[in-house]
Amino acid sequence: MIFLCIALTAGSLILWMVSFIKTSVGITPYQPVTFTISPGEHLPTIAQNLKDQDLISNLIAFKLYARIKKATTRIKAGEYEMNTGMNPEAILSLLISGKHKVYRFTVPEGLNMEEIALLAQEAGLCSRQQFLALCNELEWINQFEIPGTTLEGYLFPNTYFFSKETDCKTLIKKMLSTFNKTFNEKWKIRAKEIGLSVHEIVILASIIEKETGNKKERSIISSVFHNRLKRHMRLESDPTVIYGVSDYCGRIRYKHLRRVTPYNTYQIDGLPVGPIANPGAQSLKAALYPAQTDYLYFVSKNDTTHQFSTNLEDHNKAVKKYQLNQ
Repeated sequence: MIFLCIALTAGSLILWMVSFIKTSVGITPYQPVTFTISPGEHLPTIAQNLKDQDLISNLIAFKLYARIKKATTRIKAGEYEMNTGMNPEAILSLLISGKHKVYRFTVPEGLNMEEIALLAQEAGLCSRQQFLALCNELEWINQFEIPGTTLEGYLFPNTYFFSKETDCKTLIKKMLSTFNKTFNEKWKIRAKEIGLSVHEIVILASIIEKETGNKKERSIISSVFHNRLKRHMRLESDPTVIYGVSDYCGRIRYKHLRRVTPYNTYQIDGLPVGPIANPGAQSLKAALYPAQTDYLYFVSKNDTTHQFSTNLEDHNKAVKKYQLNQ
């Protein structure tokens, strides 16, 4: 009789536990909940927080279930995305998995390091100062075999997904890794074929990125710069001037054009000393595969497109028409 009572009691407990772990709190419609476990938090605190956020209904049952599953030391700290429709079994499984809530971080093409640093700060990934410090830390840069003195040009534009726990180094490493995957062996061979290093391609692509308003013109703009380089003509690209000055306020002035900086392609021969932005895949491709043209000049038509010319006389006419309204 005693054994029968024990068996019935044990059976009841098992049924109760199964019912508990399979049943959500029942709040409808289901509400999204961001649940955070801080480093060092123990099971009693975690269980209490789950109950306080209406994710479980019974503290004792959840703690007992976690111990049965030997999960007390396997639960991982972090931020989790849950909802009130999840049952305790699913909740504990998620906490053991460490599949943290992820945040989307989008870096558009053509931003420079300063602008990306601000985006990272706004996204809560790291401070602007920390981001820029890493981008300018030579010892760290050299680990990635980047020939420049900064990471400008190699912070690949893309949409990334990170957890709240992501640190600044992880963020930057992911961007550099994406660049390396994109700039594949085929592209490296192509760079050698046209007599340019990978770094020179990145510099040129960054200029193309900043000059391009209409994506259909990307390879044509590239051809202009390639043609000028072959003829030992200065590139005379306004975005390179802007990058090299600190007092630009939305309009290039004569003093900016005359100022000698390592980036001002009105004043220096060849390419600037480094990239002026972080180009996307299409601008890198355009730098490697320019259109076949004889163009040497282009001017904005104020509608995202450009008027291209093969000689200075035609270019000056285009400038008068589109920029001076003459």
